[in-house]
Amino acid sequence: MLTDAACRTTKPSAKNRKLSDSGGLFLLVRTTGSKSWKYKYRLRDGREKLLTIGSYPQTSLSEARKARDLAREQLVSGIDPSAEKKRRKAADALAALETFEAVARAWHREKQATLAPRYAKQVLVRLEENMFPIIGAMPIDSIKPPQILEAIRHIEARGAKEMAHRVRTHTSDVFVWAIASGICQQDPAAIIRKALKPTDPKLRPARTKLKDARKVLTSTEVLNDIWWATRLASRLLALTAARQGVIRLAERAEFENLDGKQPIWRIPAEKMKLTRERKRDAAFEFVIPLSRQSVETVKAAMEASPSPQWLFPGIGGWRKPISDSTLSKHYRDAGLGGLHVPHGWRSSFSTIMNERAAVEDRERDRAIIDLMLAHVPEGVEAAYNRAAYMPRRRELAQVWADLLMDGMPPPGTLIPR
Repeated sequence: MLTDAACRTTKPSAKNRKLSDSGGLFLLVRTTGSKSWKYKYRLRDGREKLLTIGSYPQTSLSEARKARDLAREQLVSGIDPSAEKKRRKAADALAALETFEAVARAWHREKQATLAPRYAKQVLVRLEENMFPIIGAMPIDSIKPPQILEAIRHIEARGAKEMAHRVRTHTSDVFVWAIASGICQQDPAAIIRKALKPTDPKLRPARTKLKDARKVLTSTEVLNDIWWATRLASRLLALTAARQGVIRLAERAEFENLDGKQPIWRIPAEKMKLTRERKRDAAFEFVIPLSRQSVETVKAAMEASPSPQWLFPGIGGWRKPISDSTLSKHYRDAGLGGLHVPHGWRSSFSTIMNERAAVEDRERDRAIIDLMLAHVPEGVEAAYNRAAYMPRRRELAQVWADLLMDGMPPPGTLIPR
């Protein structure tokens, strides 16, 4: 049997050494000099296993023997000591997740692997700003629906009804994860869903009549002292009905064959509104066929932009694109608040072109118009369809541009000389 002196004075050698005690207990002395207690045992089915008890001298010889004896008692009771140690460790980890904030952060660490980095950060900030100050310090299994509703009412009081619904959803996701993890039993955030104030149906207002849409475009281009990149970005947004984010981040290298018969804008999957997994898959890139007017707009921006990368650089900082609030502010300054927002061009395009398809009895155009809006595809087949319908998509893009731009000045006039 070992003595404490032997454990203490044994030096490392060229190979790992085992100093045996009794009953399967031994001290492993590694070549690095570290020492740890191990217990070798056999299960009833004959399988040999090894239990790590602890490091020496943090765990003394007497403590190691007590741990060995406990493990032997577990074996007699049919319990695998290694499996029991893992179970206790997991239970201790769950017990440490007591407050809502602790659980929410643990949920977010696991969830963020499936989200785009920017969105993952937004989700955490929403919880930090709206929920943690009110229920963050409360034990999660003690939180009741009225307490969740109180926190959500604070968001509604700011007039942010859409945000209130989003935060409630995030909060509910936290509780669902906690239930699945055995931390709590109920989801009080789910119960209050119908108690929330409804969102404003005009959150993203849009002009859906062609005459009104033309007035919107005119309004955004006649304002004085407007940065040229803002004007051209707004025009390309209207012409392509792309999402505001991809317009803002448009790069020179994404535009191809501008002097040919089939000019396109090839948007990488990582910039599209997709899951994190699909953003990494090149099959989900989105190709927009460009109308003649779109090509003119892109060329005008390329000529004016001092940036070797960005099509629409920010004021005084060509190393960065215009900010994500630039177009929204521009539309408000143009007097379009409550009438039309930048995102509204997607509704304008969809409504006007679908009504036109109905009048002309071209039912198949409806599905193609939907593809042109880059709605999230289900599988690679949808990506194939978008390519297969490219000729008709190009035709519809030109029809839309001709309808919208009738009487509008060329894009070059939007750039101060």
